Amino acid sequence: MQAFIEQPRNIPFFLRLGIWASEKVTGRRMLPARLLAWYPRAAFGSGALEALVAHHDRKLDERILKLVRMSASFAAACPFCIDMNSYEPTGHMHAALVIDAQEVLALRGQVDLDQVSSFSTRERLAIRYARLISQTPLKFTPDFIEQIRANFDEREMVILASTAAQVNYWARLIQALGIPPAGFGEDS
Repeated sequence: MQAFIEQPRNIPFFLRLGIWASEKVTGRRMLPARLLAWYPRAAFGSGALEALVAHHDRKLDERILKLVRMSASFAAACPFCIDMNSYEPTGHMHAALVIDAQEVLALRGQVDLDQVSSFSTRERLAIRYARLISQTPLKFTPDFIEQIRANFDEREMVILASTAAQVNYWARLIQALGIPPAGFGEDS
């Protein structure tokens, strides 16, 4: 499976450095970064967005942010995003964050979220928030917002919202360019 377009033959040096760094971190050929080289401004903006995304912050640990990224990926139905956000750079499916098979089924919507006892109240709310952020049109009920505000402070709400929005940005861009999964789930 190939993307809708080929990468440019001549990628500017400064973008090659960024591509090299992203591929070193991920251990995979990063076709999104390569295709963005067609328009360097989009490459820089996308790179800045990716570099500044939260992976942990005070009370929001890596696990809750991983759950948000995975939820948004499934909600956006983006195969590349699901592949990238479900696996660690080492090729191990969310092993370091101990997200078990039942939790993954719940993130996919195949099991009721409330039936998975291993999710904390905050994790359930963050997952629901990511799903709502990933839907069109956006619909936030006053009751749900009240629950979010009771469980997360303002800073945490911004981090959760921006994390889900970041996944949605990549999902739309990647799908619009026809970029296939990078194979994060394959053995390294």
